[in-house]
Amino acid sequence: MYDVCVQLLQDRGVKLEDIAECAIMLQKDYFPDLRMENVLQDVKQVVAKREVQHAIITGINLDIMAEQGKLPSKELEDILMDDYSLYGVDEVLAYGICNIYGSIALTNYGYIDRVKPGIIAFLNNHEGPQCNTFLDDIVGAIAASAASRIAHGKEKGDNGEK
Repeated sequence: MYDVCVQLLQDRGVKLEDIAECAIMLQKDYFPDLRMENVLQDVKQVVAKREVQHAIITGINLDIMAEQGKLPSKELEDILMDDYSLYGVDEVLAYGICNIYGSIALTNYGYIDRVKPGIIAFLNNHEGPQCNTFLDDIVGAIAASAASRIAHGKEKGDNGEK
C-alpha cells in the first residue's frame, strides 16, 4: 500500500522530497541544521501509516474523479473543481492525518495551510485541468505530521545537527 501511495503522489506531481522541504520549513527555526535525508525518513514514516495511506487514496481518487467528471453529483464535482473555500471536507481529511501526530501537527497544518509554501502553493494555484482540492491538504498534513515527529522525541543530533 505504501508504494501505491507514493506512486499516486508522484503521478499527481508530488515527490516525497517536496513534502520534506515543507516539513523543514516548519522546523528550521527549532532545528536549523535539519538535513533532507533525515526529514525524508520522517515523511516516509508518516506515509507508512495505514490511516495516512487511506487518506491519500481517498483524497486523490476524489480529485481524479472530479477532474474526469465521474462523480455522481455535479454539485460536488463543481465544489471540488473550484476548490470552494467553504467546503472544508478536504481539511477534515487532513486533520485525520494530523490527529495521529498530536496538537503540534494540527497547529503546523493550520500554519502551512495558510502560508502554502513550496509544492503546496503549486498544487493550490488552480491552473490547468488537475483537481488538487484534497491533494494540497493531504500534502500539507503529511508535512505537518513529519514536522511533529521531528518536534516530538527528536533529540539534538537525530536530525543531522553537529
